[in-house]
Amino acid sequence: MKKILTVLVAVMIGFAASAQYKAPKIIAHRGFHASEGAARNSLNALKAAQDANIWGSECDIQLTKDGEVLVVHGPNHPGTKGAKPRVNVNRSTKEQVQAILLESGETVPTLEEYLQQTAKSKNTKLIIEIKNQLTPQLETEIVQKTLALVDKYQLGENVEYIAFRPWVCWELARLAPEGTKIAYLNGDYTPAYCKAMGCAGIDYNYKILKKKKHWIKQAHKAGMYVNVWTVNKDEDIRWCIQNGVDFITTDDPVLVQTIIDEMCK
Repeated sequence: MKKILTVLVAVMIGFAASAQYKAPKIIAHRGFHASEGAARNSLNALKAAQDANIWGSECDIQLTKDGEVLVVHGPNHPGTKGAKPRVNVNRSTKEQVQAILLESGETVPTLEEYLQQTAKSKNTKLIIEIKNQLTPQLETEIVQKTLALVDKYQLGENVEYIAFRPWVCWELARLAPEGTKIAYLNGDYTPAYCKAMGCAGIDYNYKILKKKKHWIKQAHKAGMYVNVWTVNKDEDIRWCIQNGVDFITTDDPVLVQTIIDEMCK
């Protein structure tokens, strides 16, 4: 009987150890671009994330000099130094940017096209990173245009926002519908400061949170969520899960899901 009890206790401890971590949700960084025929920030990358039923797909948006909102990282397109031709998105027209194809042969999509694709699958949220613009006025303009397009397609509950610039976060908090999820990216503010800025979460590089791990608990205590970017290595993914982050942004959703399956189920 004593042996049986010992075995049962060992089994229960083993089960508890394997199921002690909460599974974070996965966000595909610039879409599931590792898929065949896709490129970062492309429509195919978003479609691939939707087809794979990934919780979220992140993208970057920029404002062209003729006022078009494009899904492109920038500020230069393509991002590869020395590439020819190469343009600065903010100082170029939509036509000039789209004339340079992505490495997959796809055209740089407009935000409207991206939202049209987003609307086809409500299972995958769209995480929009509004990139730094040339002036605060232009940052307000891109926020206004983005919110108007999201409202046009009635996607408010399926779209979240992230930004490095505090001004963009403040403008989103001021102009977006109540309850809109906004997270700050730069990693230099405490969770309390971000909450006062109107953010629902922090979205910091995992290296910053490794140095300031207490910010994870502070954010949760304040009712905020914690996302980490861009986590691609096995040991870093495990650290994030062990320390209770809510979301992991990654270029390798398959690897992250494999580790979640191992550690959280």
